[in-house]
Amino acid sequence: MLCEAIYHRPKNNFAYAYDKKRLHIRLKTKKNDVDEVMLVHGDPYNWDENGWQFNRKDMLLQASDALFDYWFAEITPPFRRLRYGFELKSGNEKLVYTEKGFYNVAPTDDTAYYFCFPFLNAADIFTAPEWVKDTVWYQIFPERFANGDPSLNPAGTLPWGSSKPTSTNFFGGDFQGVIDHLDYLVDLGINGIYFTPIFKAHSNHKYDTINYMEVDPQFGDKETFRRLINECHNRGIRVMLDAVFNHSGYYFAPFQDVLINQEKSNYKDWFHIWDFPIVEKPKPNYDTFAYVGAMPKLNTENPEVKKYLLDVARYWIEEFDIDGWRLDVANEVDHAFWREFRNIVKQTKPDAYILGEIWHDSMPWLQGDQFDAVMNYPFTNGAIDFFAKDMINASSFANVISKVLTMYPANVNAVSFNLLDSHDTPRILTLAEENIDRVKLLYLFQLSFIGTPCIYYGDEIGMAGGQDPGCRACMEWEKKNQNQDLFHYVKLLIELRKSDSLFGNHGSFRFLHTDNKQNSILYEKFDGDRRLIFVVNNSKATSEISISNFLNAEPSNIEEWIMKDHLTLQKRPIKLNPTSAINIQPLNFRIFEIK
Repeated sequence: MLCEAIYHRPKNNFAYAYDKKRLHIRLKTKKNDVDEVMLVHGDPYNWDENGWQFNRKDMLLQASDALFDYWFAEITPPFRRLRYGFELKSGNEKLVYTEKGFYNVAPTDDTAYYFCFPFLNAADIFTAPEWVKDTVWYQIFPERFANGDPSLNPAGTLPWGSSKPTSTNFFGGDFQGVIDHLDYLVDLGINGIYFTPIFKAHSNHKYDTINYMEVDPQFGDKETFRRLINECHNRGIRVMLDAVFNHSGYYFAPFQDVLINQEKSNYKDWFHIWDFPIVEKPKPNYDTFAYVGAMPKLNTENPEVKKYLLDVARYWIEEFDIDGWRLDVANEVDHAFWREFRNIVKQTKPDAYILGEIWHDSMPWLQGDQFDAVMNYPFTNGAIDFFAKDMINASSFANVISKVLTMYPANVNAVSFNLLDSHDTPRILTLAEENIDRVKLLYLFQLSFIGTPCIYYGDEIGMAGGQDPGCRACMEWEKKNQNQDLFHYVKLLIELRKSDSLFGNHGSFRFLHTDNKQNSILYEKFDGDRRLIFVVNNSKATSEISISNFLNAEPSNIEEWIMKDHLTLQKRPIKLNPTSAINIQPLNFRIFEIK
């Protein structure tokens, strides 16, 4: 065994309290290097004349990526405390791995050899809102969803959909337009809306906030917004707003004061200004979002800035009963601010959802003291590269997704925000080169995976669009221009996710087999004695998959799920022989339920 590759740390995603009784323990080893792992565990105070008393528990090979295997065990310590190590076997070789190193046999003379989980304190358990686990989100870019009140149109507003989207044009989308189409979202099965910024701003995208306490007048007034929230809640739809606390807009009053009064401004410490006088071009002499001088970075360590932004966080929950905050450029704001932010939000509404925009490994923000979840871009990138772009093979895709699942604790994964595209990326139909079948496979995987999925407005009816601003076109409301087959397909998948807990977010996930030659994957959702097997062919040729990849014996009860015309699900009894094979049509899938 390659000892250098064996890794465990008694915290974060390797050892954590899953709930008030159970601990999850994970171990990493070199891929295909270890045959068997057992968890050596016991209460640190349980001794007799023979020394420390411990037990052994088999660990499950939970997942593998390109380099490592990940082993998993769930355990319920009788006194909520634990000392533990790992007994590894490879062929005739056996080692015991502890905090102090490797041994041939498990030491019994002192528990200090072993990893320690001192006590399972309820206050330390990562908890996110339960409702998020069963939410299907719909992202709305308000300026481009629907124009319900033309009297609010900004100067120069263009007729709806009359031109391609640019970074400067306006089409008049507003709150009334959203209210007018809420029943469309209910019909689709949506029960959560994520709005990109709604606050007063100069641009059409509204990420350059002028006033965090006011809605942008092109969207309506606060009473219309309150009515929108009430109409959503009456339909069982939660609402999450986008907060841009990393930076303000150019026309934010404190920044304008600094531009006017320079170093004499009372607001000069609200920003990260290097020197005076302020220089905006060719490059600003103050910190910004990227190099955009119109988006000066806020100094969230400044007490006045902190108070102002925390008041904002509280205000929109108290006054309008919003259900969550999505936090833009969250990784560039200090952790201390986010800890205070969480306290304020959870004091105001304990089950509010806090979602950070972070594109990389986010464990430092996901320890229960800051965010409930992050936007799961590693999932996004893996799914797009495999299903849409056909850039990676089946095993590489499985490696990516397995890495995603082992990056965080299971209770974090359950509320991870799984998107396929957004206002920041090309649309999935464009990424898939207009191939609807590839888009359907994307939706199948997203809506049967662990986490809380999000659909970008218009994707469900086949809207296309390239990189920003191309992905921000007006929503297509003419039915004759909508892909109704795709709409009903997505609607049925959402219905299955909500009606069948195993298809949805309450079963465990694992890959069973990958075939690079046929570019196919097999994965399952399982819970107790019930299994759902997904056989997916991501190639342009018919694939033949051996049933032995997911069936060792012939069970008495197998049903195949048939999505009839993408409108209803029919379950057809089927006999499967482990020695035979099944065919899957190009860019298609089959689902089997085994009880």
